[in-house]
Amino acid sequence: MRTQVAIIGGGPAGLLLSQLLHQAGIDTVVLERRSRDYVLSRIRAGVLETGLVELMQAAGVSERMERDGFVHDGTLIANGNEQFRVDFKALTGNHVMVYGQTEVTRDLYEARDAAGCVTLHDCSGVKPHDLDTDAPYVTFLREGAVHRLDCDFVAGCDGFHGPCRQEIPQSVRREFEKVYPFGWLGVLSETPPVDDELIYSNSGRGFALCSMRNANLSRYYIQCQLSDSPDDWTDDMFWDELRRRIPEEATARLETGPSIEKSIAPLRSFVCEPMQWGRMFLCGDAAHIVPPTGAKGLNTAASDVNYLWRALVAWYSDGERGGIDTYSETALARIWKAERFSWWMTTLLHRFPEQNDFDIRMQDADIAYLRDSTAAQTAMAENYVGLPY
Repeated sequence: MRTQVAIIGGGPAGLLLSQLLHQAGIDTVVLERRSRDYVLSRIRAGVLETGLVELMQAAGVSERMERDGFVHDGTLIANGNEQFRVDFKALTGNHVMVYGQTEVTRDLYEARDAAGCVTLHDCSGVKPHDLDTDAPYVTFLREGAVHRLDCDFVAGCDGFHGPCRQEIPQSVRREFEKVYPFGWLGVLSETPPVDDELIYSNSGRGFALCSMRNANLSRYYIQCQLSDSPDDWTDDMFWDELRRRIPEEATARLETGPSIEKSIAPLRSFVCEPMQWGRMFLCGDAAHIVPPTGAKGLNTAASDVNYLWRALVAWYSDGERGGIDTYSETALARIWKAERFSWWMTTLLHRFPEQNDFDIRMQDADIAYLRDSTAAQTAMAENYVGLPY
């Protein structure tokens, strides 16, 4: 089997890259370790930057997003019982789109099916070979047989635990990591959102986030101990704790109900340098992870896809290799800015075990400065809607 670009990983990053390349007439094969049903069952973030919305449009898969997604022109920041709004539209001229990652993935699968493109699921033992040559290839096990996929380039969109990053020699690869001493307990409920926009809340009891998937499906989070299990939290316990962490005016509007999904996610920041080795390029979680504060996970993957898509199109159309030679440097320049923003929002809004009274006063002062300063709000808004590619 042969293709021009072998894409390892059938999540939204791999599928978006494949669809954009297909639009440019470049052939791809996507290899995914899990089943399609499994990929579509994963509950993930749903805040899309301006740049990702434009990539969906360029890929020809934006119709349902534009019809069913929710445009958010701002967000609410709360500290204790006080809250204020950061107006993205007024400060930057842009907005974000609330549209679930599962729906993004579904739209991309359907477009790929309609185009007759090859997506292979249940591929195990995936391994890239000869990446530092002009003839790389990928081997994998599927349906009881070993297969070989020859290609010009390999895109590693295979997540943190995938095989691609490990192919960069340890003598070359540097990894940077910060693990946060808490997690997020998330609940999905078939209830109307407490507000039309997201509420990020800092309180003496810890962080909380009020989010949504649609008009009748809400997503709520509270900061929790890493040692906690979802089974430790009944629905009533969760709702009671959420009420204690959000302003009273939001509590008065909160509608509760049975959880239909409950999980705990640890928080970490991670970056791998470089993001390419020979003819292999890393995208998304394979190369970097951000804490969910600031909604940058899927958006940083889209940023990588943007640079790689454009670089490969230039290579195939004009023989221009500048984009592929500088992919890692270009992608990392934006990734580190997204890492900084996610770290800043996490530090601003969470309670840390080692915090003393001085640290808490500094946190209060930082939030007050954000509330009162147009410049500070502009900086936050620019990062939240997405820095330019």
